[in-house]
Amino acid sequence: MNDRIVVGLDGSAESLAAAHWAAREAVLRGVPLDLVHAEEWSSPRDLPVPTSEVRRRWAQALLNETADELRARHPELDIDIRSIDGGPAAELAGVTSDANMIVLGSRGLGTVTGFVLGSVGMAVIQATARPVVMVRANEDAVPHPDGRHAARDLLVGVDISRPCDALLAFAFEEAARRACALHVRHNWALPPLVGYGAAYDPRVHAQLEMSATGSLSDVLGPWRDKYPNVGVIARASAGHAATELVEGAAEAGLVVVGRRIRRSSIGAHIGPVTHAVLHHAKAPVAVIAHE
Repeated sequence: MNDRIVVGLDGSAESLAAAHWAAREAVLRGVPLDLVHAEEWSSPRDLPVPTSEVRRRWAQALLNETADELRARHPELDIDIRSIDGGPAAELAGVTSDANMIVLGSRGLGTVTGFVLGSVGMAVIQATARPVVMVRANEDAVPHPDGRHAARDLLVGVDISRPCDALLAFAFEEAARRACALHVRHNWALPPLVGYGAAYDPRVHAQLEMSATGSLSDVLGPWRDKYPNVGVIARASAGHAATELVEGAAEAGLVVVGRRIRRSSIGAHIGPVTHAVLHHAKAPVAVIAHE
């Protein structure tokens, strides 16, 4: 793997916020930053499409101006730029196959958007096994005076019934780099008990919560030992994971969620919880692929 972070740039406010976030992350990790522009131009019928030379000049100007702005803020950062012709999703997934991370801009409260009509962000997440971070064009995404990420804790959602080592490895490492606390959330649903009374029996509920809390503690034990300096605030509770994570994202510096790697082209590649968090969380969202 080449130690570097790749950010997709298209000139939107979201992608510029992503570039600033990626630059801070690259400084934090001590790795180079690649600014990549990939765009497939199309136009409604009867409207002219910019010539290839016009498109090339525009893309180069965008890359140069953004790189200059980032170098002024982070003079120690090694920045490379490149412009690629072709479908953005496929090209970005290709150039980031050996990178540490890819960072893209995202418009919230709707579809996750990237370069072409909202399809690129989702397509890149599905196409790559590398961590993908989606960044909003909000106050937390713009540059900070000290050139660092906002001093906020991290939030990770785990399903202890499935493998979650990849998520926890990323979350603990990131929290250790930022010297911040890590909030771990696991949500579970009440079993289909016979009769409504049993479902709301506080003794049954307390028993189930105690079992889930114990299981979560067992999962986190080795990671607490490996990262003793990371403060962990873990909670297992009944309810919807997406709601819990979206609400927690309001106070988080980064939300970490997972997606299962699917070898088949059939079926969803992004689960409903991750999909909801990508749509509605206000904080940057890191999507970690796992088996």
